[in-house]
Amino acid sequence: MKQFLKFGAPALSVSLFAAVLLITVIPGQAFADKGQQISRSIGTEMSAAQKALKESKWQEAIQHLDTAAAKDGLTAFDKKTIYDFKGFAYTRLQNYKAAEQAYEQALATGLYTAEESSRTERMLFRMSVSNQQYGKALEYGKKVAESGAASADDYALMAQTYYVSKDCKNTAVWADKAVAAARRAGETPKEGLYQFKLQCAFDSNDTPGTIVALEDLVRLTGKTDYWNKLLRFDLQDKLDDHNLLMVFRVMYNTGAMSEGSYYMEMAQLLGDAALPGEAQAVIEKGKTSGVFKDAEKDRTNRLLTSTTARADTDRKGLKQLEAEAAKNSAGELSSKLGEVYYGFGDYQNAVTAITAGLQKGQVKHLDEAYVYLGLAQVQLKNNAEAKKAFVKLKEIPNVNPKILKLWELYADKLG
Repeated sequence: MKQFLKFGAPALSVSLFAAVLLITVIPGQAFADKGQQISRSIGTEMSAAQKALKESKWQEAIQHLDTAAAKDGLTAFDKKTIYDFKGFAYTRLQNYKAAEQAYEQALATGLYTAEESSRTERMLFRMSVSNQQYGKALEYGKKVAESGAASADDYALMAQTYYVSKDCKNTAVWADKAVAAARRAGETPKEGLYQFKLQCAFDSNDTPGTIVALEDLVRLTGKTDYWNKLLRFDLQDKLDDHNLLMVFRVMYNTGAMSEGSYYMEMAQLLGDAALPGEAQAVIEKGKTSGVFKDAEKDRTNRLLTSTTARADTDRKGLKQLEAEAAKNSAGELSSKLGEVYYGFGDYQNAVTAITAGLQKGQVKHLDEAYVYLGLAQVQLKNNAEAKKAFVKLKEIPNVNPKILKLWELYADKLG
């Protein structure tokens, strides 16, 4: 499996810079608080620093603040104000290491209110992540979570931090917390959260965990790349031809069939199932997609020639099959007629015939009947009816659980 499953480094689209700016507060008239005032000895420097901050002259503000910080006899309130201002200025300069140090010094004075402390710890959490100080970031992140102020993005950053720290167990824990927080907020969970879990499971050879993560990613995004990787796991199982063809049907209808060998194997299975019209369409789609290698082209052409000849014979015999199906009290022939129609791209007649077969009863492979009925409705853009057909698979005894889950995932993405 490792040889064909490759995953890129997971990433989250969380802008640390933008996130930090959202929770910083522009210093205002902060020279007095609860009876405490800035010392007169630094009044000139602090007034100049505040003016520079208001004019966005960040470096000039820092110079005035450094001058103030160098004076003797500073009170705790002096230091808290100086470092708070410096933290803001350094943040605006995107110098997060210096900003982190300044805010930590301000926090250490013990003069922040509970609200200010919570906001500052959240900033320090994100700055620590940005500065790749992951151990410190995790400690701040836990404090943010314990305070109840954590957002879905905060939980996501915790998951990311544990991931880069190679702690997959906690990566999964915090990724789940981030997903839950996003859903509580009415937001769509970030793709990267599931990618963390996927990569961790894959790297540790946890096949069930890898499959679950891929299913989550398919459910979230519907991307063909995730479908392809998920279905390749199913193709590794020892499936009979009936269920193997089911896997190929999902792969084909999700656009996840990327190898010529899969197109050929699906066409051969369809031919064996007496569906040469669909087999012909599959081979032609593979040729149009350019997936066949030079070494496969002769075999592909032979297979296309044989399936085309058989499909032409089926077309000529359609009227006879229609008459036989109409006279037969059992539904098997009507169902098979509908599958033949589907292979020829006649989706409305496919729906009509399969529906008639199901109403008559005595259909040998109900799972195939409902799958083709659903796929035909998809082609007719009747997604609501398609989903009804796929739901019926749950009621069929002895349906392979993996195959059932694949069609449930497919139906979920129909909207």
